[in-house]
Amino acid sequence: MATSKVFVVDGARTPFLRAQGKLGPFSAADLAVAAGRPVLARMPFAPSVIDEVIVGCVIPAPDEANIARIISLRLGCGKQVPAFTVQRNCASGLQAIASASERIALGHSDIVLAGGTEAMSRAPVQWNAAMVTWLAGVMRARTGFARLKAMAGIRPAYLKPVFTLLLGLSDPLVKLSMGQTAEVLTHRFLITREQQDTYAQQSHERLAAAFDDGHMQGEIATLYDARGEHYCEDTGLRRNSTLEKLAKLRPAFDRDYGSVTAGNSSQVTDGAAMLMLASETAVKRHNLPVMGEVVGHAWAGVDPRQMGLGPVHAVAKLLQKHGVAMSDLAHMELNEAFAAQVLACQAAWASRDYARDELDMKEPLGSIDMERLNPEGGAVACGHPVGASGARLVLHMLYALRRKGGGTGVATLCRSCKSSTTS
Repeated sequence: MATSKVFVVDGARTPFLRAQGKLGPFSAADLAVAAGRPVLARMPFAPSVIDEVIVGCVIPAPDEANIARIISLRLGCGKQVPAFTVQRNCASGLQAIASASERIALGHSDIVLAGGTEAMSRAPVQWNAAMVTWLAGVMRARTGFARLKAMAGIRPAYLKPVFTLLLGLSDPLVKLSMGQTAEVLTHRFLITREQQDTYAQQSHERLAAAFDDGHMQGEIATLYDARGEHYCEDTGLRRNSTLEKLAKLRPAFDRDYGSVTAGNSSQVTDGAAMLMLASETAVKRHNLPVMGEVVGHAWAGVDPRQMGLGPVHAVAKLLQKHGVAMSDLAHMELNEAFAAQVLACQAAWASRDYARDELDMKEPLGSIDMERLNPEGGAVACGHPVGASGARLVLHMLYALRRKGGGTGVATLCRSCKSSTTS
């Protein structure tokens, strides 16, 4: 079957807003609409011309089921435009773009709005099983006396809440949180606390420089909340961060022997990123400006205890498939879930033993030049709204490649990998 080329023609994201221990000002749908609106405004066609809307989201609100459809309708695409939501944990935004690419490549669609969104600050807090059982008993009671008797059975322990965000950031099979898996990587690859803090400091410095140099203009759409407040910069960025301040933070996941801290980890964040993808036919028909071509994508599974090594395997599969060497890449966006995880991926790519034993390769890919890896910072500084991060990586990579004059780039994070080129 002949396939169509797939191009990204535009995109935007919101500023990423660090959670402040309370409900954020925007729902996940609000954020995606804010990111998608300027993209649609720049198109030479009406929103109703779009064939599909595909959005990644991990924890949509109870009243935002199939959030992609809600976003599509709120953006004015019209009732006739279908939409669906995808969920692949942190890779949800990349999955949305991959799904859109496949739909276009196979000729099912010509124009697709795709991306990801997350309001982690609004992750639901639920009752525990004992409380649910008690409530069910109260509701089943047929008489007033029976209901009073059932109500009298409540116990203080029933009021203990279940924080779905904490559950979602833990693996139910190996019983480790994501931070604990990062600690596993520090031991495997002998990554020190100093190395992690140095990388984290670099992330903040690089993101600050990107804003100051105007590199984020066009990529970020200003947010306005109901109180008249506006946001034009990622609020997780710590311009006053120093290695001395980072060194004072206690380990967050292994209090006694760990080295992964809140300072060298990504942040709980709200945000969205949306991209417009189009076929070659649609680009010509509407005379659309091309940001880059989506060449392919690859996925890989790893031991959940070392989930941060997913990019090592996915990138290896992708580069081998397309005959590209690591040295050929002009840019890589590797999500900074943890500084330790990024450093571990670099170590694994450079390791001859890892290449032989884990990747079934005779020679290692080699680590990527640090000047081409997240040169404008990453999730340690800007945050990691899980459903949106994959889309942000692709979007920022395309903007960065355009500033560089073109080239091949890879956007990757735990569980996924995508390659794009721009010229």
